[in-house]
Amino acid sequence: MNNKEKLAITLGDPSGIGPEVIIKAISSLYGDKENLPIIIGDTKTVEKTAKKLDIKLSFKQINSIDSYDQSSKEIQILDNNKYSEIDFPVGDNSVESGNASHEWVETATDLAISKKVDAICTAPINKESWQMSGFSDIGHQEIFKRKSKSNYVATMLVSGTLRCMHLSTHLSLAEACNYVTTENVTRAIKLTHDHFTMWGFNKPRIGVAALNPHASDGGLIGNTEQKEILPAVEKCKNEGINVTGPHPADSIFYDAINDKHDVVVVMYHDQGHIPIKVYGFEESISVNLGVPFIRTSVDHGTAFDIAGKNIADSTSMIEAIKLAQNLSKNSKL
Repeated sequence: MNNKEKLAITLGDPSGIGPEVIIKAISSLYGDKENLPIIIGDTKTVEKTAKKLDIKLSFKQINSIDSYDQSSKEIQILDNNKYSEIDFPVGDNSVESGNASHEWVETATDLAISKKVDAICTAPINKESWQMSGFSDIGHQEIFKRKSKSNYVATMLVSGTLRCMHLSTHLSLAEACNYVTTENVTRAIKLTHDHFTMWGFNKPRIGVAALNPHASDGGLIGNTEQKEILPAVEKCKNEGINVTGPHPADSIFYDAINDKHDVVVVMYHDQGHIPIKVYGFEESISVNLGVPFIRTSVDHGTAFDIAGKNIADSTSMIEAIKLAQNLSKNSKL
C-alpha cells in the first residue's frame, strides 16, 4: 500500500460506524508506513474512536490539502474545526451529523475534481440525517453528479472478481423494467467499456444480463431482450466493444465468477445486488462510473444499532481502500 497515489477517505456519518471501520482498516492495511490516506472529517471524533478501540495511531490535523505531507507517518485529518465543539450522538440521527457528513463529501468531491487527490473512498452517510439537515441530495451519487456536471452516473458493485454494473439502481421494479431501452443499455455498455479501459483492462469482457427469465425463451416470456437489449449489444459489438448477451440472469453470474466475464451489466438494482452479497457480503464494495474521478465506497450503511460497540466489520472498508489505490495506479482519468 506504499505508493505515490493520494487517497482521501470521508469520515461518513460520525454517529455511525464509519469512524470505527476507517480506523480499523487503516491500522490493518498500513501499519508503520508513509503516504497514508487523508481523512476528511472531525479530528476529535477520529481520536476518540481510536482511543476507544485501543488502536495506537498518530494523528495530525491539517486545514488545507496543500499541507499534506506524504512522508509523514501520522494520519493527517483535513479538518476546518467547524465541528470541534459538537458532541455527535452515537447511534442516532442528528442535524449536526447530517451537516458534517454532507460537507465532508462535498469537500472530497471538490478535491477529486480538481485533481488534488487521486481517489476518494467514502464511509457510509445516513440519508435520513441529510434530509433532517435540509439537503436535497439523496446520497453521494447526487453530489458527485451535481458538482462534476456529469450527465450519467452509474453504480457498480464489486466482490472479489465479481463485478456488477447497474443499468439502474433506485427505481421501482416497474420503473426499472421501463428503463431497459436500447438507448440506455447502449450507454451503459459504452460507459462500462470506457471505464474498464481507463482502469487498465485490455478489451474488457462485458456480459449483459437479460431482463426476463431464460432471456425470454425466444419471445415466449416477453420481448425486451429482442426488442431492446440485443440491438444495444449488437451496436456496441459493431463498434469494437467486447460484449456478449443478453445472457439469462440465472447463469451469467456463475460464468462471471468462473472468469468468462470481467463485468456484468445488470438491468436493475436487485439483479446485481443479490449475487454480489450472496457471493461475498463482507467484501462487497461500490464504485461509481460516469464521474471524472475514482470513488469507491463500503457497501453497507451507518449501522446505528452497533455504533460505538467496537464490533463493526471493517472488511468492506479495507477492500474499498485497496481498490481505490489499485485503480488510481493504472487510471487514465
